[in-house]
Amino acid sequence: MKSLLSFLPLILSLFPPAALAATRTSPPSTTCLTVGPSSSQKFSTIQSAINALSTTSSSPQCIFIYPGTYREQVLIPSRAAQLSIYGSTTSTLSYASNAVTILSSKSQADGLTNDETATLRVKSKNARLYNLNVENGYGKGSQAVALSVYAEGVGVYGCQLKGFQDTVLAQEGAQVYARSLIQGATDFIFGQRAPAWFEKCDIRVVAASIGYITASGRDSSTNPNNYVFNACTIAAADGHSISSGAYYLGRPWREYARVTFQKTSMTNVINAAGWKIWNTGDERTSNVAFTEYANTGAGASGTRAGFSSKLGAAVKIESVLGSGYAGQGYYDGSYM
Repeated sequence: MKSLLSFLPLILSLFPPAALAATRTSPPSTTCLTVGPSSSQKFSTIQSAINALSTTSSSPQCIFIYPGTYREQVLIPSRAAQLSIYGSTTSTLSYASNAVTILSSKSQADGLTNDETATLRVKSKNARLYNLNVENGYGKGSQAVALSVYAEGVGVYGCQLKGFQDTVLAQEGAQVYARSLIQGATDFIFGQRAPAWFEKCDIRVVAASIGYITASGRDSSTNPNNYVFNACTIAAADGHSISSGAYYLGRPWREYARVTFQKTSMTNVINAAGWKIWNTGDERTSNVAFTEYANTGAGASGTRAGFSSKLGAAVKIESVLGSGYAGQGYYDGSYM
């Protein structure tokens, strides 16, 4: 009989790196700045640590955040270096064990732009965010962003992004969201020019009489805006009761909106029509590209809206992020 060790290569082949989660409860590098509530940490706020970093140095930068709730708005300004921010966790490849929460409650009711309401604002190219809970606690009544991204190349890995209206503003630059939770009610993944790939994300909807997951602001056939959700799940958020069919996969913020859901599991929270016009008398559907491929679950069945379509094959990631995406600094293939 062969020893168990002889089967080890086969066993490992069945579990790719993305399935092998690890613990990260201390800085991954000695060069990381550390943030925490303890007096033993140099920085007590995330923003103060970011402000201490050079914006002109090209050497990779790193911040590690110890467990706690950080009640602040955070801005990551443009910089020459690649910046990685890590939250403490006992399971890196999941958001379930995240121990760091960044929380604020600004909204457009405060006289701010969408971007200015965001709890976390990313303006730095090739930035990577790991195992952070980012929340806008304003709730119903006004646009209130949790994460706003205006940067060429940003990766969001194992994070929780929570809000109600306009949770994630994926506005500019190539973006990846992987193994993360994104939660909201109204147009809660939106933006105008970003090509963004959502891999194995849990999309969760909160109690509302009607809701929309996406609102693409693509305004022309040459605009790069493109949201693709691959191997994701869509369901009610924990503790929320949602009427069957209350939610739509998206509506067009602009006339050339482009969104695809593929290989995604959908519960009955999704309406049989799948997609919705912008508003009565202002439909904005003449040039949309709302598409689906190989979705499953109760929410994937029914007669879809006439302005949507089914694809004959899955959208490839390189068609969204570009042929060299895997070599970009923001991309972490271990989460894919």
